[in-house]
Amino acid sequence: VGASSAFNAACHLLRRVAPTSATVLFTGESGVGKEMFARMLHRISPRQGQPFVALNCAAIPETLVESELFGVERGAYTWAAQSRAGRFERAHGGTLFLDEIGTLSLVAQGKLLRALQEGEVERVGGTRTIAVDVRVVAATNVDLREAVRAGTFRDDLYYRLNVFPIHLPPLRERPDDIPLLAKAFTF
Repeated sequence: VGASSAFNAACHLLRRVAPTSATVLFTGESGVGKEMFARMLHRISPRQGQPFVALNCAAIPETLVESELFGVERGAYTWAAQSRAGRFERAHGGTLFLDEIGTLSLVAQGKLLRALQEGEVERVGGTRTIAVDVRVVAATNVDLREAVRAGTFRDDLYYRLNVFPIHLPPLRERPDDIPLLAKAFTF
């Protein structure tokens, strides 16, 4: 919901990139609606009939990032009583939304980069590669360019994710949208 020029610009970019398979990077402060825009991108894309799988990278402990993204084969760990598909496999044919991408460790970033480059994953404890066709949509509230300069984010992954950037401004920068939002939330 919005009519401000900043909101319309973001919507225009969304409609422009939707028919493509380009990787999209949403930037903006927490609470600006990055996941909502990612879901809308999926709904208006050719992948709309396929899965939309979201992962909040900040909510996953470092030791579990790899198994969450790529899956686990039975017996890989003591607790791995059965094989489990990762987020890439579950999103096959659809969209994988990686929220708070800037929180991933450098090790996890390297593994994610390989999956993006190769279009295939290998489950933890597995011996075979699994081809995946996913559109990756990432979001961050951190300045990734600054993180690259600081050495906390891989520059090659940044360029792989920043194919089509869309900045979402906070509501305080689009006061024209406040009455529309108030009306939308009024029952």
